[in-house]
Amino acid sequence: MRIGFDGKRAVQNFTGLGNYSRFVLNLLADHFPENQYYLYTPKSPKNNLGIPNCIKYRQPSKLINSTLWRSGLIVSDLKKDKVDLFHGLSNELPMGIAKSGIPSIVTIHDLIFLRFPDYYPYIDRQIYKYKFEYACKNASRIIAVSKQTKEDIVSFFRIQEDKIDVVYQGCNHLFQNQATEQEKQKIRKEYKLPEKFILNVGTIEERKNLLLIVKALNNAVQKNIKLVVIGRETDYAREVKEYIAAHQMHERVIFLKNVPINDLPVIYQSAEIFVYPSEFEGFGIPVIEALYSGVPVIAATGSCLEEAGGPASRYVHPQDEIQLAWQINNIINNPEKRASIVTEGHRYVQKFTENTLSKNLIQTYYKALNNA
Repeated sequence: MRIGFDGKRAVQNFTGLGNYSRFVLNLLADHFPENQYYLYTPKSPKNNLGIPNCIKYRQPSKLINSTLWRSGLIVSDLKKDKVDLFHGLSNELPMGIAKSGIPSIVTIHDLIFLRFPDYYPYIDRQIYKYKFEYACKNASRIIAVSKQTKEDIVSFFRIQEDKIDVVYQGCNHLFQNQATEQEKQKIRKEYKLPEKFILNVGTIEERKNLLLIVKALNNAVQKNIKLVVIGRETDYAREVKEYIAAHQMHERVIFLKNVPINDLPVIYQSAEIFVYPSEFEGFGIPVIEALYSGVPVIAATGSCLEEAGGPASRYVHPQDEIQLAWQINNIINNPEKRASIVTEGHRYVQKFTENTLSKNLIQTYYKALNNA
């Protein structure tokens, strides 16, 4: 097959949608090298993105506006390249794709902007709704990154269930490598990590609910346990830090920024527990990273995190810091229970192996071709 991809996020984003885009490209290149892959991107790719060398890049002519090209003019280039299938990796498809005769797939990551509209400016919500709904209605097939996202697509956009395939996302293979004790000590020293700590990874925004962990730490968790937070800060971080200051918790909460991907798995593996009490997620890749790293997970109920974490992980209401504190203490004070959670979590996370995910992805591609 000759497969084309919307490459904007793959070459411009270094988190969420960018990570997903690069994950798909690497997955297909590794497991189905016989295909030809074209990445349509409005900007030149940067170095060290980890995009496979076999990917062919396509960009708009300098005479064409890049936004207009990506929104619809790209279709003519897809035809010139004789692309058999086009995959919109980040919730969007170009206008006119359905009439072009080229089968298409769109990945929908979440519809959080419809579930929690207060987190998004009005104009952004309207733009997202138009783009996402157009893509879902005009795609040959839809990939949802979780069962929760599939249910939301059906509910909000009135799309038939049989048009949607749930294909999970895995995480960077680095998280499957076990660090040596020497590597852990090196990372502890470099980042000044405490002896025992809880870990939270993700953008520090209101929906991710970091304040709940801080309150749990303050109210009930034993004093020798600290919290390490890794993520980009938004305005919400100010609220969290004001609580920390008011309760004199400066020494118990450590903020890290711009941690290289090579160091991140070692930090995970050094943690006692990974806590991710997000109000709502499309899937929750950090949970998968923690399970591969051999760390017990405590996440929030109410979205898809139970899908990511599996039955052995622990779940709390996203507004109950006392319940969260109890779960943290219960794991820390019971080494046998912690070991059992780690073992069961590692067994569960095997459903997200690259071999399984690549087969699921290619099956959706063939469905799209057959439906066209």
